[in-house]
Amino acid sequence: MFRLAVCILAITLPFLASAQQKMFPYPYDQHDFPNGLRLISVKTDYPNVVALYIVVQTGSRNEIEPGKSGFAHFFEHVMFRGTKTVPQDEYEKALKQMGVASNANTSDDRTVYHNTLSKEDLGQILKLEADRFQNLSYSENVFRTEALAVLGEYNKNSAEPFSKIDEVFSETAYDKHTYKHTTMGFLKDIEDMPNQYAYSKTFFDRFYKPEYTTIIVVGDIDPVATRKLVQQYWGNWARGNYKTEIPAEPAHTAPRRNHIDWPTQTLPILLTGYRNAAYTDTEIDSAALDLIGTLAFSPNSDLYKKLVIQEQVADTLGFGNSDHLDPSYFQVFARLKKAADLPRVEKEILATIERLKTKRIEKDKLDAVKSRLRYELALQMNNSEAIARTLAHYVALKRTPETINRLYERYAQVTPDDLLRIAKKYFVESERVTVTLAPKQ
Repeated sequence: MFRLAVCILAITLPFLASAQQKMFPYPYDQHDFPNGLRLISVKTDYPNVVALYIVVQTGSRNEIEPGKSGFAHFFEHVMFRGTKTVPQDEYEKALKQMGVASNANTSDDRTVYHNTLSKEDLGQILKLEADRFQNLSYSENVFRTEALAVLGEYNKNSAEPFSKIDEVFSETAYDKHTYKHTTMGFLKDIEDMPNQYAYSKTFFDRFYKPEYTTIIVVGDIDPVATRKLVQQYWGNWARGNYKTEIPAEPAHTAPRRNHIDWPTQTLPILLTGYRNAAYTDTEIDSAALDLIGTLAFSPNSDLYKKLVIQEQVADTLGFGNSDHLDPSYFQVFARLKKAADLPRVEKEILATIERLKTKRIEKDKLDAVKSRLRYELALQMNNSEAIARTLAHYVALKRTPETINRLYERYAQVTPDDLLRIAKKYFVESERVTVTLAPKQ
């Protein structure tokens, strides 16, 4: 669980609904420019601080050529290496002098660059960001250095059991779709990345374009003045024309399994899941699966109380139903005390899944979970940076804050009968994938 030109001919959509009416309570200005760049501005009451999040709708999902995985994440690194106009040391010096906190992150469907700054520095930061998005420059030596840094990060992650089981789950679950490789990419591709300098330029030219980019500015701002600043620095950025054709994953005909023999002592892990819905704010499927997972596998669930608290065979139990542009997986995971308990815990999880398909959940329990999810989202948006971070997640999916309101409208519509129907629809045996990890005997 992410769109300027010489004249301002954009569509501006102010949404002024109250918190009682809409889940996203803040008025915002959504502004489209002719080259495809979108600006979302949110004025808050938190003084002086501004959060600038730049969402590029490009992640590992877009890595479609064989042998070329890992490049979306690579640019999370190399984007900090400067331009001919502002070299890396000058860029870093400018951020330090302004006291700007700057970082980036990549996932399957998007890359996000974020800065937290004082309001008086917004113009300068927008100028610096526009420069690196439009004029990024790096030598082949710099490219090789960063590619080796990516390999080091992969090796570090692979030494962590949960990261490894996630990687193996993806490889096991997909045949055609690019979700088969994680955001890091396939190891063989990362090892060959230092030889792919020319391709790196191709990847950047394809996706670092205004039509794939949304700028989010949240904090102590004037939306009109912010729009003028973005127009000034980003208005001449030329639109691209590349579109990715993502291969669809065919239906599976039988459940799939895999096992990881871990070379050192560690607690065993079980990860099982079913093909889920692509993120939707027009149908109830995404919302219903979130509710099902919370009801059945959260710390308040009966199964958690049984396995973790009462019997103490597991120290962790939870679920994931992450939002993706294409169907991914509803997952249930457990970390156990002993490998001998893996079959039993798996049996308990599958029995819970079967009950979700046959036993109607009480309306009062469903209503309580709906209320809690609304409260949790509202509680986390308690400062300008948190608001921008929340927006970035949803903007990567639908390019508008309004998707938050639509999604929570879908939550409100879900009934106990809907939960039964959605469980039967998605918890299909042929689409189940299970991966276990335990110390090698």
